[in-house]
Amino acid sequence: MAVNYTGTWDMISNVNFEGYMIALGIDFATRKVAALLKPQKVIKQDGDQFIIRTLTSFRNYEIVFQVGKEYKEVTKGMDNRICKSVVNWENDKLVCVQRGEKRNRGWTHWIQGNELHLELTCEDQLCKQVYKRTL
Repeated sequence: MAVNYTGTWDMISNVNFEGYMIALGIDFATRKVAALLKPQKVIKQDGDQFIIRTLTSFRNYEIVFQVGKEYKEVTKGMDNRICKSVVNWENDKLVCVQRGEKRNRGWTHWIQGNELHLELTCEDQLCKQVYKRTL
């Protein structure tokens, strides 16, 4: 059985978010506001079904997916692009590949102790975020 990601997670670190947002083509003003935010992730998992909500005081974002099934994702609240996304298990990691206008785009989530790790990639940029379980 794969690891259970269900929980509420608060961000504790965020490395190279600016570079990642520049690679996405996000405008200067939005980047400056986003860099100040401390997102909270609320994850609900039922087997291979996921709902991941990213909550901030500025914008919220929600994705709903089933592992192994491609879905159309509108990255509303981020760069507002349409991607064909698919999330797969790689051992206990959730690995998402997002195909669209930007190359090498996607993310990887994994849990280590009471921390949720997230690596975001776009073009040649890598952003590393760490969240701590609160519930």
